[in-house]
Amino acid sequence: MPETKDVTIGRLQGLLHRLTTRKPIEQAIVAVESGDESFRWIGAEGKTATGGQVLEETPFFIASIDKLYNATIVMMLSETGRLDLDHPITTYLPSAVTRGLHRHRGTDYSERITVRHLLSHTSGLADWLEDYPKGGPSLIERILDEGDRTLTIGELATHVRDQLRPHFPPQDLSGKRPKARYSDTNFMLLIAIIEAVTDQPLQEVHEQMLYRPLGLRRTYFPGLSQPLDPTPAPMVLRAKGQPLSIPLLMRSTGGIYSTAADTMAFLRRLMRNDVFQNPETLASMQSGWRRFGFPLDRAALRSPGWPIEYGLGIMRFRLPRVFTPAAPMPSVLGHTGSTGCWLFYCPELDVLLSGSVEEVTAGAVPYRTVPRILNILRSSGWGAGQ
Repeated sequence: MPETKDVTIGRLQGLLHRLTTRKPIEQAIVAVESGDESFRWIGAEGKTATGGQVLEETPFFIASIDKLYNATIVMMLSETGRLDLDHPITTYLPSAVTRGLHRHRGTDYSERITVRHLLSHTSGLADWLEDYPKGGPSLIERILDEGDRTLTIGELATHVRDQLRPHFPPQDLSGKRPKARYSDTNFMLLIAIIEAVTDQPLQEVHEQMLYRPLGLRRTYFPGLSQPLDPTPAPMVLRAKGQPLSIPLLMRSTGGIYSTAADTMAFLRRLMRNDVFQNPETLASMQSGWRRFGFPLDRAALRSPGWPIEYGLGIMRFRLPRVFTPAAPMPSVLGHTGSTGCWLFYCPELDVLLSGSVEEVTAGAVPYRTVPRILNILRSSGWGAGQ
């Protein structure tokens, strides 16, 4: 190995420090672990809500990384026949939620949306959180301006139905180039489906199907469940550097807190195919990659877009060769969140990456940070007997 582990850790520590000195970011956790668990480094900087130091075991809000967790549960339920990915969502959800949810250019496509459309972001549904009603602010902007609020699935569906417009019809997934556009509405509907088919609240499903079996003992739903082991106070969620308290929104939309170690443990087991009964299930999540388009409107600028590809609840990210001509970036698999958090596995280097800056305006940070981490690892000889 050209560099010692101490040198590599020093470079990672420098990256962490640079993250926390770029406003509005004031805190960060960055974690790297080899697939065989022979190397692990977790760096942390910043202050918690109680004034203590952010530590490597400090929990953070995983934001949309939870899509990977919920997609995993959907695939597990599919394996046991409790739901069918190709059945319409009307099979599982009441008409009060689905009726008129997707009207596009005079046609109602609501009954044509399948579970697979939701998982792959190919439904065309508007994004309840980021999309803009005609002449008004987005819902996330209203919440940041007006304060915390509870949202039921019925209220969310009403907002999407009455205030927003779909982007395109549900796609023919057998076609050559089906459109894909990131929409949080898809996964809120999936949460409702999980609860409907299991007849349990989401937090209980997670604990029974993921947390206890996989040993995720510091992962929990704030306000709804407790971590299985004693856990420090979490990082402070911020918006433009200022503390942001939205417990009602988190509780009503299935928000999850976890640690770097727990998130990497989950992804390691998933990528090792230790979660599903059928070894082909993981492969199906990673088949039919569809690339998001270029952001052409304000809402899309805040959501994952080109060059990110999406399978079934899982992202594949790699910077195009034109941006890294000397050393092409290897692909990573996993998910990011709009609060500047990430969870990825790089098959080429056999390495797990996790972290967060806990800042709602930092959604693009993972796409800059992850390539830099990979460059540090590759230049240190990672993958050559690290």
